[in-house]
Amino acid sequence: MRNFLDSLYKNHSLVYKYFLYVLTVFFIVFFFPRGGKFKYEFQKGKPWQYNNFYAPFDFSVIKSEAEIAKERQKVKNNHIEYYYYDPEIVQEVDSLLQEELQMAFSASDLSGAELNRVRLVAKEVVADLYENGILSKIERRNTKNSLYLVKNNEAKKLQFKDIHSLSDVEGVIREKLAQHGLTAYESAFQELFFNLIKPNVSFDADLTNKELESEYSKISYTLGNVDEGKLIIAKGEVVEDEDVRVLESLKSEYESELWKASNQYYILFGYTVLVAMVLMMLFLFFKKYRPDIFKDNTKVTFIVVNILIMVFLTTMVVKYNVAYVFVVPLCILPLILKTFFDPRLGLFVHVLTVLILGFVVPNSFEYIFLQTLAGIVTILSVSELYKRANLFISVGQITLVYIIGYFAFHMIHEGNLDDVEWMAFGFFLLNGMITLFVQPLIYIYEKIFGLVSDVSLLELSDTNSKLLKELSNKAPGTFHHSLQVANLAEAAANEIGANAMLVRVGALYHDIGKMNNPTYFTENQITNVNPHDDLEPTEAASIIINHVIAGIEIARKNKVPDRVIDFIRTHHGTSLVFYFYKKQQAMDEEVNEEDFRYPGPVPFSKETAILMMADSIEAASKSLKNPTFLVIDEFVERIIEGQIKAEQFLNANITFKEIEAVKKVLKQKLVNIYHLRVEYPE
Repeated sequence: MRNFLDSLYKNHSLVYKYFLYVLTVFFIVFFFPRGGKFKYEFQKGKPWQYNNFYAPFDFSVIKSEAEIAKERQKVKNNHIEYYYYDPEIVQEVDSLLQEELQMAFSASDLSGAELNRVRLVAKEVVADLYENGILSKIERRNTKNSLYLVKNNEAKKLQFKDIHSLSDVEGVIREKLAQHGLTAYESAFQELFFNLIKPNVSFDADLTNKELESEYSKISYTLGNVDEGKLIIAKGEVVEDEDVRVLESLKSEYESELWKASNQYYILFGYTVLVAMVLMMLFLFFKKYRPDIFKDNTKVTFIVVNILIMVFLTTMVVKYNVAYVFVVPLCILPLILKTFFDPRLGLFVHVLTVLILGFVVPNSFEYIFLQTLAGIVTILSVSELYKRANLFISVGQITLVYIIGYFAFHMIHEGNLDDVEWMAFGFFLLNGMITLFVQPLIYIYEKIFGLVSDVSLLELSDTNSKLLKELSNKAPGTFHHSLQVANLAEAAANEIGANAMLVRVGALYHDIGKMNNPTYFTENQITNVNPHDDLEPTEAASIIINHVIAGIEIARKNKVPDRVIDFIRTHHGTSLVFYFYKKQQAMDEEVNEEDFRYPGPVPFSKETAILMMADSIEAASKSLKNPTFLVIDEFVERIIEGQIKAEQFLNANITFKEIEAVKKVLKQKLVNIYHLRVEYPE
């Protein structure tokens, strides 16, 4: 058991990758829609490439969503709404009217017969107004002429003109009073009814919607049936509209029939195997061609998480509405991976992700073709992402690829440009707009995963930043030395194709530890007094060596990325503080070499190796008395050859050819710095 735990601990990084691999496969298969996969691929306008195809079972030909939507709209347009007649309002109005009549005419000198006539007319007015009810204008829902009036639990079809409104009250009163010869009471009646009459017919939303849903349920979703054994399409026959309709219906039926209790485990197993194979290619690519990424669990996790996000977003969109599938900004994936890693890795991961999504989307060939093409354009077009114009140009090119590709496929399928779905262009434009959000997404990823992009490097290279400003104030000589080293290292990096921006930033920060004791470093000494003269060589060497540790602490305190801190760690490697070592050796033959050696580590990349060379060359060049072309050439060769012999570049992936190119650049730059001219004869 103990041996097992020891082995697990020693190989914990590899165990984590196995766990991440299995978990990723599980989640991707979990995201996939539940259903089988139709084994035939077909496209409108292209010939049927398989043998004669007969119906494997009885199935129904399904109407398209557009046809169903059209029928539903027709039902809705013809549907008559329901209105509710409230009898309680009628009783309430009638009761109040009698009370108001009694109060209004009791004090008058009307005879009993005359008063009865007034009451009779009032009742007739109420009966006439409320025969079919009174409808408020705001209750009328549409411009149709008909409605169903629900009165006493019975629905009666009427015209809207058969129902009174409040504006009809005045006319009805005038007509009734004229019939009974009581026109003298018109003003009293009008005032009385104006205060009492209320609408009692209202729109019945629940009953209307219920009846509408009932009508919807009667719509047939099929156009007919295809019997088992019937020829659907012959080999070589061009797939037409009707064929597409039948094949799509069969495909839907086939995939749903395939997903049964007895089959689903086989289907899931098949999906799992295919996804596992795709992800295996990814991990093998890391191990063979990107070993530095393979060793870094954080970077591997970052890449896998981005794949999962894209798979999740696409599957969710497909489940919601497959028409929106091109809204998913899949090109964000290669953009991000190219920003943090390299173009080849970004394209490889993008292609693998598109292959996985081919199981999810309809018309998988079109989808894979367009997305792969867009990914290639993304990789080829995007450079210097920290420049905003470059991002806009790249996104414009990606959107243009989608649009041109859509036009091409439409012409292949239809043979013309009729019935172009212009909404698709809106989806492509929306895709481009969402892709522009890659900038804030990069910033978020930097904070979560501790990665560094060119945008962050550009911000760090600003000499007006807080830390570099502090360096220029406390140690101005070191600051100018760092600027010179940055220029040399950047030029060398450009020469051999290394990350010039990263090298420049690393050079600017590599000596920030000297801020703690600036006067102990010659470039900051403005007088002839050297504080090292009063110290033992071991103590003086310790102060010099400690600027590396101090620099790491200052950088971490100021939240400088680890990728930049690596330059502080490695810019002296494991070299000796040679001056004080020799000084101690002159005093005492028994010298502990480790007391005068930097702790390391040695450079482990092209960029850190370039910085070590540029730093040593720039610092030592201050000792040149009368520099000439020959002197500078021998000087650069001696220093860098010494570093090679000291095995300082043993872990850096830099070749001898690249080192020679770096030497050449450094020599040219030193010649320019010292303004060497040809010596003319006297």
